Amino acid sequence: MGLEEYHRKRDLAKTPEPAGQGGKAANALRFVIHKHAASHLHYDFRLEIDGVLKSWAIPKGPSLDPAVKRLAMMVEDHPYEYGEFEGVIPKGNYGAGEVIIWDTGTFHAAASEERERSLELLREGLRKGDLKFILRGEKVSGEFALVRIKGEKGNSWLLIKKNDRFASSEDVTLQERSVVSNATIEDLRAGRVPARRVGSFESEQTAQPAQSDQSDREYLAGTTHPPAEMPHQISPMLATSAAEPFDDPDWLYEIKLDGYRTIAELSGADVLLYSRNNLSFNKKFPSLVRSLSALNVNAVLDGEVVVLDESGRSYFQLLQNYQRTGRGNICYFPFDLLYLNGEDLRSRPLLARKERLRALLPDLPDIRYSDHIMEYGREFFDLARRNNLEGILAKRATSTYQTGRRSRDWLKIKIRMQQEAVICGFTEPRRSRKGFGSLVLGVYEDERLVCIGFAGGGFDDAGLKEMHDMLQPLVQAKSPFESPVKSDMPITWVRPELVCEVEFSEWTEENVMRHPIFLGLREDKDPRSVVRELVRSEFEPSPLAAPEPSATPLTVAPSPSKTDDAPASAQSLPTSSHRKERSAGNGRNETLLLDGHRIELTNLDKVFWPQEGYTKGDVVAYYRTVAHAMLPHLVDRPESLYRTPHGIAEPGFFQKETGDLPPSWIATREIYSKHVDKSIKFLVCQDEATLIYMANLGCIEINPWLSRLQQLDYPDYFVIDLDPEDIPFAKVIDAALAVREVLEKAGAASFPKTSGATGIHIYVPLGGKYDYDTAGGFAKIVATLAHHKVPEFTSLVRSPKLRQKRVYLDFLQNKPGQTLAAPYSIRPRPGAPVSTPLKWEEVKPGLDPVQFTIRTMPGRLERMGDLFAGVLGPGIDLERCIENLEGG
Repeated sequence: MGLEEYHRKRDLAKTPEPAGQGGKAANALRFVIHKHAASHLHYDFRLEIDGVLKSWAIPKGPSLDPAVKRLAMMVEDHPYEYGEFEGVIPKGNYGAGEVIIWDTGTFHAAASEERERSLELLREGLRKGDLKFILRGEKVSGEFALVRIKGEKGNSWLLIKKNDRFASSEDVTLQERSVVSNATIEDLRAGRVPARRVGSFESEQTAQPAQSDQSDREYLAGTTHPPAEMPHQISPMLATSAAEPFDDPDWLYEIKLDGYRTIAELSGADVLLYSRNNLSFNKKFPSLVRSLSALNVNAVLDGEVVVLDESGRSYFQLLQNYQRTGRGNICYFPFDLLYLNGEDLRSRPLLARKERLRALLPDLPDIRYSDHIMEYGREFFDLARRNNLEGILAKRATSTYQTGRRSRDWLKIKIRMQQEAVICGFTEPRRSRKGFGSLVLGVYEDERLVCIGFAGGGFDDAGLKEMHDMLQPLVQAKSPFESPVKSDMPITWVRPELVCEVEFSEWTEENVMRHPIFLGLREDKDPRSVVRELVRSEFEPSPLAAPEPSATPLTVAPSPSKTDDAPASAQSLPTSSHRKERSAGNGRNETLLLDGHRIELTNLDKVFWPQEGYTKGDVVAYYRTVAHAMLPHLVDRPESLYRTPHGIAEPGFFQKETGDLPPSWIATREIYSKHVDKSIKFLVCQDEATLIYMANLGCIEINPWLSRLQQLDYPDYFVIDLDPEDIPFAKVIDAALAVREVLEKAGAASFPKTSGATGIHIYVPLGGKYDYDTAGGFAKIVATLAHHKVPEFTSLVRSPKLRQKRVYLDFLQNKPGQTLAAPYSIRPRPGAPVSTPLKWEEVKPGLDPVQFTIRTMPGRLERMGDLFAGVLGPGIDLERCIENLEGG
């Protein structure tokens, strides 16, 4: 193809892309995968062949799953030097947008590793439309095939993963960072670009031939591994606080240990233990260093150093006082394996890393594998609570290790109310107490310190003296707080450099701790990282009766000793009688700290449903309760905000253009709209904090797109919207069953939910494999066939006047920018109904959508889980579905 087309499309005086002279690397052929945020986010897959990069645009990116075939559109050749390109293509230029080197490495033809023979086979594969090759990258490795689709213009191919040891169902595109600069697309968009490491496409002089004694068969079978350097000075992956436990078969659950987060680098007999801030623990814990050195491996472990009491429980206060008192048993609990004997495991699924870790660790009294259970998070949490543990950790089983990042793939769910705090001063002692009275404590909110209370308990005489002596060099005249701090005793201020851990009973209405008790210093924490940890929401629903305990047995090895059982609790909405006792005013405001963000909640007592008495506060509380199930259906999807700030008694309004409304921490995306001929900035709900922000705007109803930012033209599902016009709901049920019958004949999975009004929505998963035109075309076929089954009470006519007393089979919702009420969304209608996922077994005579409301939905979700999870699955095979329908 040559570079003529490449040059024709670009003005190289206006774009930083390389002009290219052609060339080749060392003996090994190179590949590169660019992540490219142009008009649509996609991945550019490039193979070095004959001095240029043969290139394919892959809308969804590569997949490691052999069952998934990715569409790959062949584009113009790119110069060899493009393998080094990473940056921003300015607006107005072809392909304008951000580009990172998402992955790179070497490759060769599947049948030969020798360069010239590989090139012969690759040229032949290009000519025949059947390329087979083996990649050795950092994120993508193993055997793949590129197969040209017959009957197309010649540029449509499929990228297919072969079944080898690198095959996996994990979504490798969740790894967002460049392999050469560690930058993300968002970093480039914000002008932040970390320094690059050694280039990926080295010159002929510096590159080393990627030769190996191993055969392809050995490589793919995993008998040897591509070498990788041991990572050093690891910043650990961090967990996000979550309010409530949950059950999910795709998540694993661990005991939350109460100690020092500790990375262990093992280089044979040499061991380096260090904190999350890279402070050495070798002198502090010499016995652990000796035990780890006996493993005699090259590995990097992530874990927790704790001191256990006689019952096998970890307490931070025991660890803090261990060197002085010698009480308890010191142990290291590794829970993750990041590197082992030349293999960097951070891109592997968590569950696979833990299995490797389990096999690595011997049975030592002070080095113990941190075990886990799958799926049953609620029961595990209850077990931890009954054993008086600090809490649990929930981790997505397929999650990669995101170095230095706080991720929602890892969640910490606390039982004991504990808080890290910065020591900002101390008060004078009363009566016979020596040293000081109480510590003055603070946390950072929006880059400034705020006071969260005073802690005087938890010290013995020796501890008081030791702490007083440590504070003396830090004394300063000025308060570290911007706002005045009230105290009935004089305060001596100190530089905010020390971090401690405290335990307390609850947060007060003034957002300070009640009855805090000092547990110990946190030498492993940076003061600037200390924020308020919300174990329970500062605004949360009132508890109803506890649910019935599950009969599923729960065992964890090693299991801590058990205590007497205690009643479980569930969070739901207040009862209506409770609600009527509230003030009729609109003025109750509260501040919520969620996901590290401060949200000002306003007018929480404002009545949104006059008949039922439900308030704006009830909307906020409901969305906090169901967020864990709802967010997977919102993440990465533009939102059309439907705001009803005065409740259901007054008309609401759509607000697609967010403008400067949201704070900087909320994700937005500008998307070009043909209807208004301009780009519109849409809000994107990426986390619970954003969902609650939307609720505070008066968004009773939540309306996401059918497609995600990564591929806006490729919906994850299509929808048949059953919309009745002056006809009983029983006929909507009959119409839904007719649609299901068509879909079952096609072999298509489907998922029904109530619309939250008078209809039913039927979702069919597509896995983002087909564009809107294709999805809408098949939706029309399904609707038409269903109409032919029950023509007497259904209609395909859009006009309400022409479909009186009929159920409209609406297939026209399947277009870019169209929205429907999300699963679990409240609707601004009398009774506060919820758009509720259903089992097909429930879609039968007697089903009444009014039974699903903000009062009943939390309990139903608790019992049944997310019935709509399958909507986000791999999707149907549309060609096969059409064949099935034609065959009948």
